[in-house]
Amino acid sequence: MVAQFSDDYENITPIHPARNFTGRAQVRRNWESLFAAIPDLRVTVYDATTAPDGAVWMEWGNAGTRRDGVPVEMAGVAIFAVRADQISGVHFYLEPVDHGTGDISAAIRDTTRAHGVPAPAAEPVAAGGEAR
Repeated sequence: MVAQFSDDYENITPIHPARNFTGRAQVRRNWESLFAAIPDLRVTVYDATTAPDGAVWMEWGNAGTRRDGVPVEMAGVAIFAVRADQISGVHFYLEPVDHGTGDISAAIRDTTRAHGVPAPAAEPVAAGGEAR
Protein backbone atom coordinates (compact mmCIF):
# COMPACT_ATOMS: atom_id res chain seq x y z
CA MET A 1 0.00 0.00 0.00
CA VAL A 2 2.74 2.46 0.95
CA ALA A 3 4.35 2.05 -2.50
CA GLN A 4 1.34 3.94 -3.91
CA PHE A 5 2.62 7.13 -2.20
CA SER A 6 5.49 9.24 -3.54
CA ASP A 7 8.62 9.71 -1.42
CA ASP A 8 7.78 13.41 -1.11
CA TYR A 9 4.08 12.83 -0.38
CA GLU A 10 2.56 15.84 1.41
CA ASN A 11 -0.39 15.35 3.79
CA ILE A 12 -2.23 18.58 4.56
CA THR A 13 -4.91 18.54 7.25
CA PRO A 14 -6.51 22.01 7.10
CA ILE A 15 -8.71 21.49 10.16
CA HIS A 16 -5.71 20.38 12.26
CA PRO A 17 -2.60 22.00 10.70
CA ALA A 18 -0.27 20.63 13.37
CA ARG A 19 -0.99 17.17 11.90
CA ASN A 20 0.49 18.04 8.48
CA PHE A 21 3.45 15.89 7.42
CA THR A 22 5.63 15.00 4.46
CA GLY A 23 6.91 11.61 3.36
CA ARG A 24 5.58 8.11 2.95
CA ALA A 25 7.44 6.84 6.03
CA GLN A 26 4.79 8.59 8.16
CA VAL A 27 2.06 7.02 6.01
CA ARG A 28 3.51 3.60 6.91
CA ARG A 29 3.68 4.45 10.62
CA ASN A 30 0.09 5.74 10.60
CA TRP A 31 -1.38 2.66 8.92
CA GLU A 32 0.75 0.22 10.95
CA SER A 33 -0.59 1.85 14.13
CA LEU A 34 -4.18 1.78 12.88
CA PHE A 35 -4.05 -1.89 11.86
CA ALA A 36 -2.32 -2.88 15.12
CA ALA A 37 -4.81 -1.03 17.33
CA ILE A 38 -7.96 -1.76 15.29
CA PRO A 39 -7.56 -5.31 13.91
CA ASP A 40 -11.01 -5.32 12.26
CA LEU A 41 -10.54 -1.91 10.58
CA ARG A 42 -12.77 -1.56 7.52
CA VAL A 43 -12.39 1.24 4.99
CA THR A 44 -15.40 2.19 2.86
CA VAL A 45 -15.37 4.50 -0.15
CA TYR A 46 -18.82 6.09 -0.50
CA ASP A 47 -18.13 8.13 -3.62
CA ALA A 48 -15.19 9.30 -5.69
CA THR A 49 -14.54 11.37 -8.77
CA THR A 50 -11.60 12.67 -10.74
CA ALA A 51 -11.30 16.40 -11.34
CA PRO A 52 -10.10 17.84 -14.68
CA ASP A 53 -6.67 18.52 -13.11
CA GLY A 54 -6.34 14.82 -12.19
CA ALA A 55 -7.10 15.27 -8.49
CA VAL A 56 -9.16 12.46 -7.00
CA TRP A 57 -11.94 13.52 -4.63
CA MET A 58 -13.07 10.72 -2.33
CA GLU A 59 -15.76 10.55 0.35
CA TRP A 60 -14.83 7.72 2.66
CA GLY A 61 -14.82 6.40 6.16
CA ASN A 62 -13.43 3.72 8.36
CA ALA A 63 -14.80 1.74 11.26
CA GLY A 64 -13.73 -0.98 13.62
CA THR A 65 -13.18 -1.84 17.24
CA ARG A 66 -10.03 -1.03 19.16
CA ARG A 67 -8.36 -3.85 21.09
CA ASP A 68 -9.79 -2.36 24.31
CA GLY A 69 -13.33 -2.81 22.95
CA VAL A 70 -14.03 0.82 22.07
CA PRO A 71 -15.70 1.28 18.67
CA VAL A 72 -14.04 3.69 16.24
CA GLU A 73 -15.79 5.38 13.32
CA MET A 74 -14.46 8.19 11.13
CA ALA A 75 -15.78 9.81 7.98
CA GLY A 76 -14.84 12.60 5.64
CA VAL A 77 -13.31 13.66 2.36
CA ALA A 78 -9.81 13.37 0.96
CA ILE A 79 -8.61 15.23 -2.12
CA PHE A 80 -5.63 13.40 -3.58
CA ALA A 81 -3.04 14.79 -5.98
CA VAL A 82 -1.61 12.15 -8.31
CA ARG A 83 1.74 12.40 -10.09
CA ALA A 84 3.42 9.65 -12.13
CA ASP A 85 0.81 7.11 -10.98
CA GLN A 86 1.54 7.75 -7.28
CA ILE A 87 -0.30 9.74 -4.64
CA SER A 88 1.80 12.88 -4.23
CA GLY A 89 -0.36 14.75 -1.77
CA VAL A 90 -3.71 15.02 -0.06
CA HIS A 91 -5.95 17.52 1.65
CA PHE A 92 -7.32 15.32 4.41
CA TYR A 93 -10.69 15.96 6.08
CA LEU A 94 -11.39 12.81 8.12
CA GLU A 95 -12.97 13.25 11.54
CA PRO A 96 -14.49 11.01 14.21
CA VAL A 97 -18.21 10.42 13.67
CA ASP A 98 -20.16 11.99 16.52
CA HIS A 99 -23.57 10.37 16.89
CA GLY A 100 -24.78 12.18 19.97
CA THR A 101 -24.17 15.90 20.31
CA GLY A 102 -27.51 17.26 19.15
CA ASP A 103 -29.21 18.35 15.98
CA ILE A 104 -28.26 21.17 13.60
CA SER A 105 -30.01 23.81 15.72
CA ALA A 106 -27.90 22.84 18.73
CA ALA A 107 -24.74 22.91 16.61
CA ILE A 108 -25.52 26.42 15.32
CA ARG A 109 -26.31 27.64 18.84
CA ASP A 110 -23.03 26.19 20.13
CA THR A 111 -21.05 27.71 17.27
CA THR A 112 -22.54 31.18 17.60
CA ARG A 113 -22.22 31.19 21.38
CA ALA A 114 -18.59 30.19 21.06
CA HIS A 115 -17.97 33.34 19.02
CA GLY A 116 -19.88 35.69 21.32
CA VAL A 117 -22.86 36.14 19.01
CA PRO A 118 -26.26 35.58 20.59
CA ALA A 119 -27.97 32.62 18.94
CA PRO A 120 -31.39 33.16 17.40
CA ALA A 121 -34.28 31.33 18.98
CA ALA A 122 -34.95 27.95 17.43
CA GLU A 123 -37.65 28.04 14.78
CA PRO A 124 -40.25 25.31 14.67
CA VAL A 125 -39.41 22.78 12.02
CA ALA A 126 -42.15 21.62 9.67
CA ALA A 127 -42.45 18.11 8.32
CA GLY A 128 -39.77 17.62 5.70
CA GLY A 129 -37.15 19.45 7.76
CA GLU A 130 -37.70 23.06 6.67
CA ALA A 131 -38.10 25.90 9.17
CA ARG A 132 -41.47 27.60 9.08
